[in-house]
Amino acid sequence: MAGNEWINSYLEAILDAGSSTKKRDDDVKLTKDAKFQHDNKQHQEQQQQLLKEEKPFSTTRYFVEEVITSFDESDLYRTWVKVIATRNSRERNNRLENMCWRIWHLARKRKQIAWDDARRLAKRRLEREQGRNDAADDLSELSEGEKEKGDPNVSEPIKNLSRINSDTQIWFDDTDKSKHLYIVLISMHGLVRGENMELGRDSDTGGQVKYVVELARALANTKGVDRVDLLTRQITSPEVDSSYGETIEMLSCPSHATGICGAYIIRIPCGPRDKYIAKESLWPHIPEFVDGALNHIVSMARALGDQLNGGKPTWPYVIHGHYADAGEVAAHLSGALNVPMVLTGHSLGRNKFEQLLKQGRLSKEAINATYKIMRRIEGEELGVDAAEMVVTSTMQEIEEQWGLYDGFDLKLERKLRVRRQRRVSCLGRYMPRMVVIPPGMDFSYVTTQDSLENDGDLMSLLGSDDRAQNKTHLPQIWSEIMRFFTNPHKPTILALSRPDPKKNVTTLLKAFGECQLLRELANLTLILGNRDDM
Repeated sequence: MAGNEWINSYLEAILDAGSSTKKRDDDVKLTKDAKFQHDNKQHQEQQQQLLKEEKPFSTTRYFVEEVITSFDESDLYRTWVKVIATRNSRERNNRLENMCWRIWHLARKRKQIAWDDARRLAKRRLEREQGRNDAADDLSELSEGEKEKGDPNVSEPIKNLSRINSDTQIWFDDTDKSKHLYIVLISMHGLVRGENMELGRDSDTGGQVKYVVELARALANTKGVDRVDLLTRQITSPEVDSSYGETIEMLSCPSHATGICGAYIIRIPCGPRDKYIAKESLWPHIPEFVDGALNHIVSMARALGDQLNGGKPTWPYVIHGHYADAGEVAAHLSGALNVPMVLTGHSLGRNKFEQLLKQGRLSKEAINATYKIMRRIEGEELGVDAAEMVVTSTMQEIEEQWGLYDGFDLKLERKLRVRRQRRVSCLGRYMPRMVVIPPGMDFSYVTTQDSLENDGDLMSLLGSDDRAQNKTHLPQIWSEIMRFFTNPHKPTILALSRPDPKKNVTTLLKAFGECQLLRELANLTLILGNRDDM
């Protein structure tokens, strides 16, 4: 009896708290019905977490929760019957009767709350299923070519420049002179400079460096684009050339550019000032790079505004991150400035992780320790979630590489794109647009020579006549390459990359070696990185 009085006292105390009881009842939504067993487990974990976080610990609240969630309704009913069956007023305990009624009432209320939650959950599931069905119907409107290639053309131009969406097209024409665009590219790692690039010096200084530098130049030469900044890391290490420590380097100044317009490399201090570090070691220093990049962009937006926009800041039209580290930087800058973000992965962590596991040379732990692969994947997931558009080189990259990520689903992306085109609600869902843009080549540096002159140069390399004494006008690498060819007059298949298995050079060798016709028609030249001794 004393125990019952103690229980009832705690129960009355929590009931007298009024609105606080309702709040706690809303938090404690447990049921023993097997249909909601999974949800109950989550509620229990949330309940335990809330109890741990609350200070000071409330024994009253804890006790009542245990009572409400532990008593079975049938047990309460039996206790109630036993209490009211006691006819002797001296033996009958009114407080015990009242306690049973209150516990029963709270237990019923708890079940009602759980039932209401289940109905809301079922309704949401029904809405999601209906959305999937609608999207499937929308997908049927795609042509077969669209389903295979993935990217429909949108005829309507985007009029609002403050924020682009996944259907962005070329927004300018030759007659529109009012656009003043500022574009920011980010390529954080490697040795980046405009001239005499040290491609192949290490695994971080390869095709991506060439890609972003040429992209910056090409954008700056486009009408309507006034300023392009390529942000990278400043390196003042004695191990590398001093040019990598310069804060600003001009890449190009087109004829239509004035003042501070053009394409520039902007080097942001980040991490150890006097040390060149690999990309795997840059992750802890990303916040520092974001701060430096943000300061530069704000200053440049104001300067461009003073020059071109009557004092109104000219904010970036887009921020384009290259690789996972720069993608994470771009995601933070995009959120801070409310500027659209574009992402190019170049190579992807999940795909690399799978390939390394298939090779069987390293364990998961060793792969992560060497390449910081999980941190890289985290950055890529953040980038794809924040991006308006993802630029890829091939459809294979979309389907077999980006398809591995939580933030992207190929079929759903196409369905949502069709819904947006039809002005149909996407029900709050969002996914970046994937665009295939194969890398191009700048032929402006290529010079053509007469074939007879070329033949003479080749003969001078191979022959022992007087012309062999005058080879100063020929590239030095010619003499290194030509000594390997029995017939140097044939066209050359040229492959340049660093000697990495993922570059798939062995497949190229196999294809060339197994095709007799190809061997008769052409020579194969491989340049795999920079080495003093070929």
